[in-house]
Amino acid sequence: MTSFEEAGTEETVTCLHMTFYHPCQKDKMMFRCLNFRKREQVRADEMAKFGRDSNVCHYNLMDTRVSRIQFSLQFYRKLNSSEFGFEIKNMSKRTKLIVGQTELGYLNKIDLPLKCIICFGDYQILAEIQEGESMDYFETHLHLSEVPVLQERCLPSLQPIPENGISSSWFPSQGKSPMEIDENES
Repeated sequence: MTSFEEAGTEETVTCLHMTFYHPCQKDKMMFRCLNFRKREQVRADEMAKFGRDSNVCHYNLMDTRVSRIQFSLQFYRKLNSSEFGFEIKNMSKRTKLIVGQTELGYLNKIDLPLKCIICFGDYQILAEIQEGESMDYFETHLHLSEVPVLQERCLPSLQPIPENGISSSWFPSQGKSPMEIDENES
């Protein structure tokens, strides 16, 4: 057997891609402590914490309006499955965390969808999970965006579009009940 045949099978690694945006980044440099250059490994049994306290958080946001620990991510294996996921928990008593369409209060947690936007204050973070097989660790790959991720990414609209192609959200009457009109009235 050759050394190639004897080599172990290479495992793929779950990677969490996070694209950060804040409107004042150029002036205040609140992301200056984040490593945007390369992927970083995080042990599976460690919690990835984001906040301003560098003694507790590995991912530091340099902003006094950010909580000491803003939120945490826990890597886990889904029950009776070979799939992995992340659980996101709001660790801030002051600020609600919006994950996709869900608002999390202090100590609330949910599963992180494969692709979603995380918001708190003026911060916007696009989170995308690239699935892998390794149970020992996962990777984070951080990106910086110059434009709002809510604007940059065209996420699918949750409102159905009527057959005539005109969405009621384009008109100011949105939210009002339909009014019945007799066809003989003008």
